[in-house]
Amino acid sequence: MRKKVLTALLLLPAALLFQSSAWAADAAATDSGTTSWMLTSTALVLLMVPGLAMFYGGLVRTKNVIGTMMHSFAAMVIIGVLWPLVGYSLSFGPGILGGFVGWNDNYFMLQGIDETIMPTHIPEYVFAMFQGKFAIITPALIAGAFAERVNFKGYAVFIALWCILVYSPICHWVWAADGFLFNLGAAGAIDFAGGTVVHISSGVTALVAALYLGKRRGYPKNVMHPNNLVMTLIGAGLLWVGWFGFNAGSAIASDLATARALTVTQVAAAAGAFTWMVIEMFQHGKATSLGVASGILAGLVAITPAAGVVQPSGAFALGALAAIFCYSAIVLKSKLGYDDSLDAFGVHGVGGIVGALALVFFIRPAWMEAAAEKVGGSWTIWQQLGVQATAVGVTIVYAAVVSFILLFIVEKTIGLRISEDDEMSGLDHSMHGEHGYGLINLN
Repeated sequence: MRKKVLTALLLLPAALLFQSSAWAADAAATDSGTTSWMLTSTALVLLMVPGLAMFYGGLVRTKNVIGTMMHSFAAMVIIGVLWPLVGYSLSFGPGILGGFVGWNDNYFMLQGIDETIMPTHIPEYVFAMFQGKFAIITPALIAGAFAERVNFKGYAVFIALWCILVYSPICHWVWAADGFLFNLGAAGAIDFAGGTVVHISSGVTALVAALYLGKRRGYPKNVMHPNNLVMTLIGAGLLWVGWFGFNAGSAIASDLATARALTVTQVAAAAGAFTWMVIEMFQHGKATSLGVASGILAGLVAITPAAGVVQPSGAFALGALAAIFCYSAIVLKSKLGYDDSLDAFGVHGVGGIVGALALVFFIRPAWMEAAAEKVGGSWTIWQQLGVQATAVGVTIVYAAVVSFILLFIVEKTIGLRISEDDEMSGLDHSMHGEHGYGLINLN
């Protein structure tokens, strides 16, 4: 017995040394600080989805509040299933079909990343889940264009197909290491957190859907007041908070780049809201809560692609420009007469285009110098503008064409535009058999 105890005591230092080495190796592989921030960012981006549900839900009529909020929650459920099945592989797997999309058998159900630590020193599970939240909120944004007039089953099928055939290919082109837009020019198309992948793709699809499905019955003759602007403001606030994870999390780090992205996100959001307020004061003599909320979103959308390359002065300019252009787009919508119910294109599409293109005029000099060194010569703002314009143009054309085809197929098979009776009774009753507030007056 004494011999066994003595042997154990003699071996204890060696055991502790071995365990310490294992811990050291694990620490070297995984950065706990970066991992913690990325876990937080993932939660913040998911928070944006119920925030969007509240933002959109407050803007529709009382009879459609549940139906509209369900569009966001359905995206969490449907894309939440599709992403680990095929979405992550299609988006970030090695390119197939000439680089059109990605695929990796080991990414199916995320089975091949159980022990994978990425070069950024975070578990690949964290990166996969972070990116999955982007895939969730993007189709949810589209729903704002055809709010109050779509069949829930048709919508569910449409966003599932759209995620696979529109979002995943564009994501692969822009963010995968072998994507052709990622490698275009000296340093690829600049899209730090989703100007093309998220906002332009969803905004353009929203416009196509609004035109294809037609106006709500009674629009624009009948006044369609928001049912709860208080809820809309709360939703806008949640989106603003969540956007720090959206943009700063896209650094996939916890360092200077993260701090820069967070700072310019704050500046652009405030600048967008401030500019929108000023415009309304000059145009109508009063600032509206809806205008403030719209300005916040316009600034946030515009800074999304630029968060990694501009300084606060550039963020202020982009926020202000986005407010001006998005406000103008909404005014133009009224004159043209198409029914983008909640201005999904007017804010996300237009704001995304403004941010993706105008960012080149505010890029920090160090970024341009690094791009020039990469090509072994000079690299000008105008050359980068050409790269940005190519990415924007490809995204617009592809999203528009494929989305139209998907809308046509879903409408002709399952059905997407609801009947007149169902529309008049409201989505809450006709699609879900519920009422948001339990009120008698549902208009």
